Amino acid sequence: MGKERLVAFEDAVLAIIMTILVLELKKPETMNWSGLWALRANFFAYALSFFWIGLMWASHHNNWHLVKKIDRQTVGLTLLLLFFSSLFPYTTSLVAEHFNNATAQVLYGSIIIIVSLMNVLLSLNLRKLNPEANFGLLYATPTVIVALDLLLKLVGLLISVTIFPAAMVLSILLASLLLIFFPKSA
Repeated sequence: MGKERLVAFEDAVLAIIMTILVLELKKPETMNWSGLWALRANFFAYALSFFWIGLMWASHHNNWHLVKKIDRQTVGLTLLLLFFSSLFPYTTSLVAEHFNNATAQVLYGSIIIIVSLMNVLLSLNLRKLNPEANFGLLYATPTVIVALDLLLKLVGLLISVTIFPAAMVLSILLASLLLIFFPKSA
């Protein structure tokens, strides 16, 4: 299989996931500002998931042009990444409906962490196959930033389980901002 076919498949699946996210948004019980305000957790969960998936897509888009070779492991890792990513609409809806519930937050955060780790494994696989691309743990993102990203998510998970359920989404938001605004390595 050529990389173009795999990239096109990934693009299509991620686009479908992002579309399903918006279809899961709840409608207000009364169509007024207070009815919309009552759904703020839904909108926040949707926006966080949409932009997190968009960030992942942009990272792949910005780095896969350097890939010359893929193998069966690349395909397998991509399928696993997409499988766990396909759970975003479900876990997002759980967080949206049960924002202050530790179980919903931990499930959502666990999927985010698994997808993050799958991205790291995929990047390491591509680095092995394409040494000239100079990929690190997560493409061109410095290793310290990847480690901080994962640490923030794990701390959010721990706090979410113990004392403050919404810590999970807040840690994901902070980790996402870190990945967006930190300059990439040269």
